[in-house]
Amino acid sequence: MILRRARIVGFCSIIFLYHFCHATPLTVSGRVVIQRAQESAGRQSRFDNSKVVVWLTPIAPLQDPMRQTAAPQRLIQKNKSFVPGLLVVPVGSSIEFPNQDPFFHNVFSLFSGRRFDLGLYEAGSSRAVKFDREGVSYIFCNIHPEMHAVVIALGTPLFAVSDATGAFRIPDVPAGRYVMHVWYERAAPAMLHSLDQEVTISAQRTELPLVQVNEAPELSAEHKNKFGKDYDRTPATTLY
Repeated sequence: MILRRARIVGFCSIIFLYHFCHATPLTVSGRVVIQRAQESAGRQSRFDNSKVVVWLTPIAPLQDPMRQTAAPQRLIQKNKSFVPGLLVVPVGSSIEFPNQDPFFHNVFSLFSGRRFDLGLYEAGSSRAVKFDREGVSYIFCNIHPEMHAVVIALGTPLFAVSDATGAFRIPDVPAGRYVMHVWYERAAPAMLHSLDQEVTISAQRTELPLVQVNEAPELSAEHKNKFGKDYDRTPATTLY
């Protein structure tokens, strides 16, 4: 009888451990508030709180490693703009840059994320770049100074971008301990680093702490061309 009970207890323990280690991934949610200098904290919900990136990196190796897909993405050039203006992808992703304007573009990035220069290419054509390292890449056109986009390559598939209300959801998160990171284009790097914090995700804890981001109004998208010089502001020809 004692031996039989021991077998039953052992069997139940195995079942428990199996379900614990292979638990259904969770959907984690949260909310972002962008604090602007001219606004009071009580009025934040009335303003746009979008385009804040939040991601999770595991502190310890997970029982079931996360599968990170790197499906092809597109950053379209249309009406002298990049669409979308913000793109977050897993490391290893290839991004296509199709030119859907009736004139030439020259897409480039000289920042620490992924440095590249696609050269001059015509309407209807496309070129691609593989983002094979983590980092933030600021994307510009060497012909049109008003064109500006950001590509963020992350070493984790657990990320989300806030909507206008500040809400975001990260699906397929295994239970465990993580560090939560935040990025916003118009925020100082030191302030963003101070938002890093450890969080524990479980079936009972799927909501992240409120994220409050202080906007730095002095930050702007002003930049030089790919040669480090000011843009030529003379009227463009029909080719450009």
